[in-house]
Amino acid sequence: MTYRDVYSLALPIAGVQLAGVALTTTDVLMLQTLGVIAIAGGGLAMQFYNQVRTMCVGMVTAGGNLVAEAASEWEKTGDDAAAERIRQAVRSCMLVGTVTATIGGLIVVSLGVLALVLPIHESVAHLAFAMTVALAPGLLPMMWLNVLRQFAVGMRRPGSLLVVTLVSIAVNAALNAAFLWLASVNGWGAVWGLAGIGFSTTCVQVFTLLSFAGLVRKDRQLRRFFAVIPRPGDAVCVSRIVRLGVPVSLTYGSEAAITTIAGVAMGLVSPAMLAAHTVVNQIAYIVYQVCIGFSHGGSILVSRARSAGAEAVKRVARRVLVSVVTYLGAIGLVWLLWGKYVVGLFLADTNPDVVHIATVLLCLAVLQQLAKGGQNVLVGLLRGLRDTKSGLTATLWGYWVVGVPALLFFGLGLRWEGYGVWTGLILGFSTTAGLLYLSFRRHLQRVNSA
Repeated sequence: MTYRDVYSLALPIAGVQLAGVALTTTDVLMLQTLGVIAIAGGGLAMQFYNQVRTMCVGMVTAGGNLVAEAASEWEKTGDDAAAERIRQAVRSCMLVGTVTATIGGLIVVSLGVLALVLPIHESVAHLAFAMTVALAPGLLPMMWLNVLRQFAVGMRRPGSLLVVTLVSIAVNAALNAAFLWLASVNGWGAVWGLAGIGFSTTCVQVFTLLSFAGLVRKDRQLRRFFAVIPRPGDAVCVSRIVRLGVPVSLTYGSEAAITTIAGVAMGLVSPAMLAAHTVVNQIAYIVYQVCIGFSHGGSILVSRARSAGAEAVKRVARRVLVSVVTYLGAIGLVWLLWGKYVVGLFLADTNPDVVHIATVLLCLAVLQQLAKGGQNVLVGLLRGLRDTKSGLTATLWGYWVVGVPALLFFGLGLRWEGYGVWTGLILGFSTTAGLLYLSFRRHLQRVNSA
């Protein structure tokens, strides 16, 4: 297993992730035209949406590993039973994804309602609610798209979504601009502007799904295994996906939840802190997508390497971890040297105090991203070893025993405000990464003894 093997799978996934996050980045850039309150309200709504979206995606993530295992056997033997297992995994993921997204949409709106009753700035809360209502329907096409993406990744053909997603960025920007123009011309105010931005994202999810589904149907190899309508005999596979998916969903959900709680804590401090946090969180989220690419790619490669023994798994893990640490170190250096200019891209016409807060938070984000990126990669490597429970256990300890109490204590208790909140995030992600590393070492010993 060489670095080229790792990059050939991880980088296309990372490219798709980056292109996908460009949609929400465009939303944040558009929000600055509506002012600091709009950035704060829209940012809170997107955190609620991302919280639920992340948990929904976690429910079908293991489907890529099931496809990879069956595909590896099919490539070696050409067995019809292995081919059917690929189709069955895709059909079962589609059913799980549909049910999960429907429930998730209701939860997103409920979180928007929650913002109205929390002691958050009234205008911020109303804007957040308006945007959650517009974002919620997009979960369904987003989940169907993720099922098809896991199918393509498991078949080691992940690059076909990249062009579609890049086109979607332009479509999203155009729709955002159109809705903002309509709100401005008709004097509808910021509420309708934010709702328009949220609805644009929902429309783009539908466009991306239809485009990618068309490409999958045209791909000669993928077309052979393309199956989305569940069958009665899929119950066992559905049950397996749910068993694997629940720990992944809760793990991803815990990661998203600590960020959501951090956002709510920022909202309790001030709109300026929440606006700065929204911008820095979005910048960090962009960088994090490459880590997700290496996590998914490493997971698939470990699934394929597991049968070759512990040394093969170690080679994959070593190359993935070295690549991610090098990447995050280079990004961190840019943030430390030119942080003011990085946040200035999102805060060009904003209060200088918000720019200063965001610049300091970006410096703290260097440590946060090293810990968060490392733990995400380790979760993927463990999933490749069929372990989805260690990630959940580590996040329960790291996030809920260390991270959340720390961010509330430092941020609100000691009144360090946003700087204390991000200190808590660093402690939570660092603890989780350390626990996951110990779990991975234990699993390697088991592979050796098997």
